[in-house]
Amino acid sequence: MAVDSILSSPLGPPACEKDAKALQFIEEMTRNADSVQENVLAQILTRNAQTEYLKGLNLNGATDRETFKSKVPMVTYEDLQPLIQRIANGDRSPILSAHPVSEFLTSSGTSAGERKLMPTIKEELDRRQLLYSLLMPVMNLYVKGLDKGKGLYFLFIKSETETPDAMWPLRAPTSPPVGAVFASGLLRAIRFLQLNWQQLTEDIRTGSLNPKVTDPPIREYMTRSIRPDPELADCIAKECSKENWEGIITRIWPNTKYLDVIVTGAMAQYIPTLDYYSGGLPKACTMYASSECYFGLNLNPMCKPSEVSYTIMPNMAYFEFLPHEPNNSPGSTPPSQLVDLADVEIGKEYELVITTYAGLCRYRSRATFSSHRVPQLAPQFQFVRRKNVLLSIDSDKTDEAELQTAVENASKLLREFNTSVVEYTSYADTKTIPVTT
Repeated sequence: MAVDSILSSPLGPPACEKDAKALQFIEEMTRNADSVQENVLAQILTRNAQTEYLKGLNLNGATDRETFKSKVPMVTYEDLQPLIQRIANGDRSPILSAHPVSEFLTSSGTSAGERKLMPTIKEELDRRQLLYSLLMPVMNLYVKGLDKGKGLYFLFIKSETETPDAMWPLRAPTSPPVGAVFASGLLRAIRFLQLNWQQLTEDIRTGSLNPKVTDPPIREYMTRSIRPDPELADCIAKECSKENWEGIITRIWPNTKYLDVIVTGAMAQYIPTLDYYSGGLPKACTMYASSECYFGLNLNPMCKPSEVSYTIMPNMAYFEFLPHEPNNSPGSTPPSQLVDLADVEIGKEYELVITTYAGLCRYRSRATFSSHRVPQLAPQFQFVRRKNVLLSIDSDKTDEAELQTAVENASKLLREFNTSVVEYTSYADTKTIPVTT
């Protein structure tokens, strides 16, 4: 396929032929979202037809949407938790998925302050890697010369643990310019540099690794790769020794083009601090993913944080959308209200409901999105809030978006003192009653 074959596409001219193929794949998926979704659902129902969960719903091998929608209920994690716990305890029968569970992913806990165990299968890794392979072709549309440089990513990996049966590992999601998954993670890395730059520069100066680093594979790799570099050590020490760390990222890495980091939702509170340390570099939210499922891409990754939206890739899972109502609950909302990806109404808010290859069926994600459309492509969705993440006192309910706005407005009072809010948390104080005037 020639590079110029999609010059007139909504995505823009590709940087190379490899990128052209990736962008073409995105367009084909999103232009034909409904038919792709229909095929995905049929594949999921066919392969998992003999699982305990689907057999219990009496689908009788049906793979069409109508039967699926009439017989499969919406569920929450609490509904599936007993089945998931059986898998974690060592039950090897096909409970949710016909394919063997390879490991459990633990959620970050950002959805409702608690960690959940999400079973996954090996082929999900390939599906997720496919989504990752689409990120740079999109980024190349907006930032030139990325192929001539390097990217620095901070990977925060929690210690691997085991399920009660010791059969499957438990993993927390790891992070994917300069970047980390969440804004808070990148700031952790900067703080670590603040505390340890002297030792870092000493290691670089001498070409040796501090004895505090005891992990054998890391020591073996670094022994092969590290070389004495006094000039680089002096350069880093010169910047880090200064009291003012404003713009430290571009002072140490002057060619940095953007920060690859999530700054939507609860992470929005860290935007001013990231601006301080980066000198206002663009913050690219490249994709939307969770432990349950990888959803889609941001096709305009260099937009302002307040304008971030995601195009759902219909090949990742089967997606349905529950119209947002203030008091929606699993028991009060009939599944008949769910709409397909092709049928969402522009400008409305929806909670995302997913059916995955790993066996989750009509699972409520608790993430609420507002939909809008890009010409010729599938609808895009802007993250609004996470359901049930709110302060609730009697009839007064405050979600994370409203809390973020309140903190931003209150922090304006600190400007005259050259002070800003670095981080905040919240809780419901029921000891006092606010006085209104």
